[in-house]
Amino acid sequence: MFVIIGYVVTLGSIFGGYAIAGGHLGALWQPLEVLMIAGGAVGAFVAANSLHALKHTGAALGGCFKGSAFSKAYYMELLGLLFELLAKVRKEGLMSLEGDVEEPEKSTIFGKYPTIMADHHLVEFITDYLRMMVGGNLNAMEIETLMDNEIETHHHEESHPAHAVAKLADATPAFGIVAAVMGVVHTMESLQLPPSELGVLIGHALVGTFLGILISYGFFAPLVSVIEAKVSEGSKVYQVVKVVLLASLNGFAPQTCVEFGRKVLFSTERPSFREMEEDIKARKGK
Repeated sequence: MFVIIGYVVTLGSIFGGYAIAGGHLGALWQPLEVLMIAGGAVGAFVAANSLHALKHTGAALGGCFKGSAFSKAYYMELLGLLFELLAKVRKEGLMSLEGDVEEPEKSTIFGKYPTIMADHHLVEFITDYLRMMVGGNLNAMEIETLMDNEIETHHHEESHPAHAVAKLADATPAFGIVAAVMGVVHTMESLQLPPSELGVLIGHALVGTFLGILISYGFFAPLVSVIEAKVSEGSKVYQVVKVVLLASLNGFAPQTCVEFGRKVLFSTERPSFREMEEDIKARKGK
């Protein structure tokens, strides 16, 4: 939503200012310049990325126009799930989780949290490390190192769309210059025309430079920041799971483990201690 608002403000300010200054908006409508800039940029983008990267970037760009999935309610649901799992361990032992981690889709605990279950990567992350805890073959330090490496790998993979769009943003002004140069070449081969017509051709050429810079800094560059922010939000989920499970391995009570997870959340999504406590009490009563 804010991306669209930003685009509207950008376009309104630039074209509105131009029109107020006495400029003719029709002179800026140059479909061939747009074709050269957009076609060149898209062609270079396809050449520089694999099919998987193109699909990943397309999904990330689509996500820029959606709100964040990681709300306070989402994290309370995640922490509630972890609390129930660890409470079961506290009461019945680690082996009691064997069925839950092997088939989470059939687990009564996981079944209470459909929002978390919808993210199969997150569910896999939780169950993989619970499985290691059940096996008892790794200590807390070894599991923490493995978690850090997996989270880093996940962050690196999810950051690729931001890098790809950033390179596209960097290249777009250059394609604007290419379009402008092509317009100048066309002007130079038309010197037999009267000065008034040559002026129009030069104006058309300059529009190419303008559009390349506008598309780059007004449209693509903001998307890079949005994608990076969403990647950071996505990585935070795994950090929450990490600190909660490590706290459990170190012998803390389930409610204390959940508090560890609550404290690493961003302030905008972090529930208060009382909110979390009341939510846990409500879940105990079910």
